[in-house]
Amino acid sequence: MNTRLSASDSSRRRSSLAPVSLVALYGCLLMTPNSPAQQTSVSNSTASSSAITNALNLPEVVVYGQQIDHAMDRVVPSLGANQYTINEQQITDQSQGENAPLSQTLLRAPGMAEDQYGQLHLRGEHAFLQYRIDDVLLPENLQGFGEEFSPRFIKSLSVIDGTLPAQFGFATAGIIDIHTKNGSTNGGDLTMYGGAFNTLNPSFEFSGTSGKWSIYLQGSYLFDSLGINNTTSARNAIHDNTWQYKGFADISYLIDETSKVNLLLGGNHNYFQIPANPGQPFQYNLNAAPQSAYDSSNVADNQVEQNYTGILSFKKTDGDLSFQLSGVFQQSGINFMPDQQGDLIFNGVSSAIQRQLFAEGLNEDTSYHLNDQHTLRAGFTFTFENASINSQNQTFPVAPDGTIGTSPISIPNNSALSGALWGFYLQDEWKPIQHLTVNFGARFDAVTGWLNQNQISPRINASYELTTNTVIHAGYARYFTPPPLETIPQSTVTAFAGTTAAPEVSQSSPIQSERSHYFDAGVTQKLAKGWNSGLDAYLKLADQQLDEGQFGNAVIYSPFNYQHGRIYGLELTTDYQKGGFRAYGNAAVSVAQGMNITSAQFLFGQQELNYIQNHWVYLDHDQRVTFSTGVSYQWYKTLFLADLTGGTGLRTGFANTQSMPAYATVNLGIQQTFHITGNQELKLRLDVVNVLNTPYELRNGSGIGVAAPSYGMPRGLFGTVSYAF
Repeated sequence: MNTRLSASDSSRRRSSLAPVSLVALYGCLLMTPNSPAQQTSVSNSTASSSAITNALNLPEVVVYGQQIDHAMDRVVPSLGANQYTINEQQITDQSQGENAPLSQTLLRAPGMAEDQYGQLHLRGEHAFLQYRIDDVLLPENLQGFGEEFSPRFIKSLSVIDGTLPAQFGFATAGIIDIHTKNGSTNGGDLTMYGGAFNTLNPSFEFSGTSGKWSIYLQGSYLFDSLGINNTTSARNAIHDNTWQYKGFADISYLIDETSKVNLLLGGNHNYFQIPANPGQPFQYNLNAAPQSAYDSSNVADNQVEQNYTGILSFKKTDGDLSFQLSGVFQQSGINFMPDQQGDLIFNGVSSAIQRQLFAEGLNEDTSYHLNDQHTLRAGFTFTFENASINSQNQTFPVAPDGTIGTSPISIPNNSALSGALWGFYLQDEWKPIQHLTVNFGARFDAVTGWLNQNQISPRINASYELTTNTVIHAGYARYFTPPPLETIPQSTVTAFAGTTAAPEVSQSSPIQSERSHYFDAGVTQKLAKGWNSGLDAYLKLADQQLDEGQFGNAVIYSPFNYQHGRIYGLELTTDYQKGGFRAYGNAAVSVAQGMNITSAQFLFGQQELNYIQNHWVYLDHDQRVTFSTGVSYQWYKTLFLADLTGGTGLRTGFANTQSMPAYATVNLGIQQTFHITGNQELKLRLDVVNVLNTPYELRNGSGIGVAAPSYGMPRGLFGTVSYAF
């Protein structure tokens, strides 16, 4: 694993092509005589040498394509923020390799805490992670169990957090920057992965070039009987099968040596059985229900999820000027299909819920190297979203005297919302003296439609190279985070009055955008050849701190605000590589708290609301200590690997006043590669997940916004056969 980096880009070549719009205007104000290049960089000389060698052996058209892709790194750099990068080889070196869920790959990054349903929490935030594919911002989709992306098509992945530069807006808990494989080489592979819990997971990859065209295709099918999380410590879950279909395509056309058009297409269709929770007492009587319906192990809820994404990008570079213009379309949907009898008997309400979210956007990013001291960047983001919620609810009537009926009544509850997100930024990467890089700028963000709010957010980062082995950095960022579009309207509260689904609290103040101040400082240190480490501290102070939770039997999340929020922590990361041996380790200490619920109060009980009003409470996803470590060794054609992840437990109990037990899981793997002929190889792999078969409970069903217990995966043996050609 790579240590966090916070260095600036290397110097660029000058060009006669002039920049446009705001960059040109700002450049006139900063024009200064050229001086010797002043730069701070952290690079891998071995990787650079390898890239040059490969470029010389590739057809000319591929070299030009790579030149454009490298230029895009200058358009959207991390610039003083913390960046932790996992490359293709490091994905192979983790437990289950590229067959692992993306959430497990991200869990190897510092500050990532594991939660039920595949959720991850970075630096004490509930979610609000921003995903980018090849530097293009993706609109936020509906949260479900299935993952939109697979490690199989990832060439490299970076987790960027801290004080982000001005090009990053809206969801700023962290940036998941994915760079995909492409068609620069001809070949592919066929893979069969399977094993414990009836797992069957065939997949394929294909890539190739023809003239100025290149294409990369990837697809997979998955079935297993542990699709989400077990609700008990037993090995086999009840009613937890999943069927998942995923596909991805990267198609590029090289217009000329400085211009390229790129089309990315992705989609997935997933079906999940919701695990039953045996041993629960029934709560309500239902007329004509058979006796078996009163056994909670027979409750059979299901959920279908779909996500489809399309990105069309035009990339251009000419010396000092580089830019990327992208159009984005995304559709996501969740269809929750209840067990009507079971949900009525155990919850007093059965809700068939369909959620749809359509998003269309336009993103533009420009970089212009003005001179040796200033590199200007500017751009904009526009996203239009439309969300609809259609639900048919069965619930029991409650008479004025408190008598509960036994025949359910039907209550439809439908709504639709539309809105837009706007963002503009301008920033300058300034090198006033040797070894010092200052990146400063600001962005203007606005949300219109379901909310009408905006903010100007200044950003500044400074990075200083004390020695060739030591780099320090510090920064400040102002953030503006709108809530998800699919918020619950007021009608939801009043519609269920006089029924068993009526909330205890009727107040429902509207959801607000979060506004926060973020501070970050750290140091990266090269301890010896091949051995790097980093230490970073952060503090976030927020107004209207956003959080989300599952309130009710449907596994769909609802947002709410704390009036005040504070999150702070410390992260330590290290990695070492020598020859075929690699090792990494990450540890993080974090505290995440909020006070006073100021929106969607009907989601809570009155006693809990009263307590939170005057007390700092831990957020449900707060985990005091999180850690991950791993080692791998490549011996000729054999790869040996071991890794470990764990933490001290998420919050639980009344107002999150308690915590779950600490846990740790150890995983082992071995992979053998056989060369057949030419480019053909056969790979055999064996992975053992949770070798010690340690039962660990992520959730016990209590806490703010927690509705069900969840256990992590017990010991599992998985095998892979892969044929590469």
